[in-house]
Amino acid sequence: MRRGLAIAGAVAAGIWAWGEWQNRRWSLTLVNDPPGSSEAIVVLGFKNPQPDANFVNQIRVQVALRSIDPTAETRLIFSGGPTAATRSEARVMADYAVNELGYQGAYLLEEESRTTWDNIANSLPMIEDVDRIKIASLPAHALKARVYVRRQRPDLASKLVKAADYKFGEWAALKPALAAYSQRTLRAVREDLP
Repeated sequence: MRRGLAIAGAVAAGIWAWGEWQNRRWSLTLVNDPPGSSEAIVVLGFKNPQPDANFVNQIRVQVALRSIDPTAETRLIFSGGPTAATRSEARVMADYAVNELGYQGAYLLEEESRTTWDNIANSLPMIEDVDRIKIASLPAHALKARVYVRRQRPDLASKLVKAADYKFGEWAALKPALAAYSQRTLRAVREDLP
């Protein structure tokens, strides 16, 4: 009995460690550290049929706000088009940032996108002039978006920097499942990954 519990514990610890490692690795992939005093943070929307921000969009907004460099001139862009609700994903996330998290800074809305590819394509004109570009989402999704930046505007790839999308132990129970799911979603960009 004890041996079985020890084995189960070791397996669970291994799965948890794998989830942490994958998410940390994705957070650090295809990022640079360019100099500069201006940054843009693109917050990628997620399907949000209800009028308030769902759990995924809440996480993405939280990532965005903790990614703000207080020493930089920051341009925050909420990106996401219409949903089943009457407001865009971008508007839902902006309202959550302001009304629930107390964000008081300026922001822009990109309200036409329906896919991650669109999020990047429609946000690039708003961010091409900054020194540093951060993508706010979960680590694997942010990595996919960085690949899309490189595909759509290779000249901006050197401006991509790490957002605060990975914290050790945060959402620990979800990370293995997210990592397993993300393995599938990253297949579309696998050829662009180191």
